[in-house]
Amino acid sequence: MAEQPVLLAAVTLLSALHLGYLAGRVGKARKKHTIVPPSVTGPPEFERTFRAHQNCVEFYPVFLVVLWTSGIFFSEVLAAVLGLIYIYSRQMYFDGYTVSVKDRMPGFSLSIGLVFTLAGLGAAGVLNGILDEYFDINVRKMISKW
Repeated sequence: MAEQPVLLAAVTLLSALHLGYLAGRVGKARKKHTIVPPSVTGPPEFERTFRAHQNCVEFYPVFLVVLWTSGIFFSEVLAAVLGLIYIYSRQMYFDGYTVSVKDRMPGFSLSIGLVFTLAGLGAAGVLNGILDEYFDINVRKMISKW
């Protein structure tokens, strides 16, 4: 039986709990500014908080795909570490955005860089798997021999 990807599962669970925490922050902002659902407009502070959460939700499926692909086909440990940094970067983004639009950029830039890194690692792992499975070329073995 293959080893279970417990690190990927742990990071995934933590990321889901993090999204729940961010949703709670939107709920608190609703109460503070008396914004009744389904309304999403109000004072700028509320709108930035709401938008920050929505952006995190919009990126979440992309994050999960690249996290699991890179973890399964490249390195589970590296993907898990990068996934933890991604969660931190999304918190930076959220906190910055609630302060001002420009303050969101450090967290946003870091999270985008991490998504592209995870995607690149996943693509490299998948390509290696395709080459190994269908063309009997294992790039990892070739690199390790050098």
